[in-house]
Amino acid sequence: MQVHITGRSIEISDGIKDHIYEKAERTLTGLSRIEDVRVILERQKHLHFAEVLVQGKSLHIEGKGESENMFKAIDKAFEKAERQLRKSREKVQDHH
Repeated sequence: MQVHITGRSIEISDGIKDHIYEKAERTLTGLSRIEDVRVILERQKHLHFAEVLVQGKSLHIEGKGESENMFKAIDKAFEKAERQLRKSREKVQDHH
């Protein structure tokens, strides 16, 4: 699994990078179909936006989060992506 981080009109600090890698490691490693994770960070005035794109074999999932704090926006985006991944995995497992 490769993690790519992109910042739109924002500089990405080492603390943010570490937080993203740790969050991706903790939430997404158990799933074998994931090949690529892209995290896009953006700041507009006082709001921070984070978008997580998870791609893999026949898999495309997006999670978006926004907050006044970048770390909270990243956490929200990963939570939404993880929820969608769990739902898609349950659909595959329920198929008899």
